[in-house]
Amino acid sequence: MKPLKLIGAVLLAVCATTATAKEWKKVRIGVEGAYPPFSWTTEKGELKGFDIDIANALCAAMKAECKLVPQDWDGIIPALLARKYDAIVASMSITEERKKKVAFTNKYYHTPVKFIRKKGSSIEVTDGGLKGKTVGVQRSTVADKYITEKYGEVVTIKRYGTQDEAYLDMKAGRLDLLLGDIIPLNDGFLKKGNDDKFEFVGPDITDKRWFGEGIGIALRKRDKDLKDKLNMAIEQIRKDGTYDKIRANYFDFDIYGD
Repeated sequence: MKPLKLIGAVLLAVCATTATAKEWKKVRIGVEGAYPPFSWTTEKGELKGFDIDIANALCAAMKAECKLVPQDWDGIIPALLARKYDAIVASMSITEERKKKVAFTNKYYHTPVKFIRKKGSSIEVTDGGLKGKTVGVQRSTVADKYITEKYGEVVTIKRYGTQDEAYLDMKAGRLDLLLGDIIPLNDGFLKKGNDDKFEFVGPDITDKRWFGEGIGIALRKRDKDLKDKLNMAIEQIRKDGTYDKIRANYFDFDIYGD
């Protein structure tokens, strides 16, 4: 009886493996839709941006139907784990802390984080220069974690659900500094008619302790086959020129990084 039981167990395992294998002909992708120029939502409700175009390009490379699912940043990983979608393309940094919950593809871009101050404020990015200042940051981002752990004892931190909310408070004078990814701060704030009053200050911040290995696509750890497909798709669009065509629509420099 033992051999028969063993054979039965093996057959069940094979069937289970076959049943759970997926071809990924349809992929649901979680996006934020509130982080220009990487993603934003038009007045007509259309999703636009670098992340959006990359998501669609990756699905095309995988020959898969792509469904974009908008999700607020605060709940973007919980919604992935709850199977609301299959992957996240939302400018998410690959960090050791996030790797405890989700898997990541290889990076698809890498940019630094930086502070913005009001021109003429003379604020410097040092413990002494930041002491007593109020810093705006998007909640639950790597920039939030960085400012909390590195300067949390000397600054007041105001957290926002979206970058746009932080921009409004900066313009209204309720913040001394903004902290975030250099590209959204530049394209989404400074270039929107604010570069005459505000400016970047301090060094480009890329410390791996907080900012990881770049920006990747998050997915559930069990979906190793989807991870492999996405990694191959990233490589394909990098090689065939699709990535550079998309990048050129938004940036005049190499966003991929070293």
